[in-house]
Amino acid sequence: MAAALSWGGGDFSGGMGSKSAGGTTSAALLIVIASNALSLVALALICWLTHAPYPHGMPLLWGLIAGMLAGVSVAAFYQALSRGSMGPSAAVSALLAAVLPAAVSALLDGAPHLLQLVGFLIACGAIWTIAAGENTPDAPGTMRLAVLSGAGFGLYFTALRLANPLGVFEPLALARAASLVTCTTLWIAVRRGQSHTTRFSSTTWRWIASVAVLDTIGNLCLIWSTRLGRLDVAAVLGSLYPAGTILLAAWRLHERPSRRQKIGMGLAVLAVGLIAF
Repeated sequence: MAAALSWGGGDFSGGMGSKSAGGTTSAALLIVIASNALSLVALALICWLTHAPYPHGMPLLWGLIAGMLAGVSVAAFYQALSRGSMGPSAAVSALLAAVLPAAVSALLDGAPHLLQLVGFLIACGAIWTIAAGENTPDAPGTMRLAVLSGAGFGLYFTALRLANPLGVFEPLALARAASLVTCTTLWIAVRRGQSHTTRFSSTTWRWIASVAVLDTIGNLCLIWSTRLGRLDVAAVLGSLYPAGTILLAAWRLHERPSRRQKIGMGLAVLAVGLIAF
């Protein structure tokens, strides 16, 4: 749940940062690059101070794969948030991010018990109900970006789970490094086709710092939770982050949640109780 709260705030900050930087693909990638760089510096320092062992083997590979998936997914997601109402994009992305790891977890950890299974189904219904609000994305291709990001996030959660034998900080440091390289490569490719230059204001940098802090905390909480328990529980509960994004959008942007979205948030509370029972 701490991961969900942190991600909700981080995704709102990422969308706002992308919007303040122009709302283009280049701007979204630069937001991810800058926030990942700040996060990587902090994580590398922590690993150095704690004398973390050098990663190797399959966990190393999964950490790098996680980073590549995260880079593409976050860039697509932030652009989706910046191009339309935040609620629907966040909810569709979260639904896919919950379903894919749950399916993988059934293979890795065995089937969940009945109450958890009911909770998972209610959680998916909650996310979908939130997505069915009255506000809809108003730019062409926004929903495709949300679907792409959701599938990528689901695979990212799975890859982090397979990398967690390294510890808590090491997998995320690897993922941040790979994400930084991936997004920089994508930015160079995208930048060639654009004539204008993206400029960051002081407001944009504040949003970037907020993304770096909140997204890093959320990812660390996810890794920690997958070391303590099942991947499906961690992924489904963590994927309830759209509620936080929607509430922040209502507060800062006056995007009022619809009645359906409010019902979805109520269903989310019920799902949490069943899953944690």
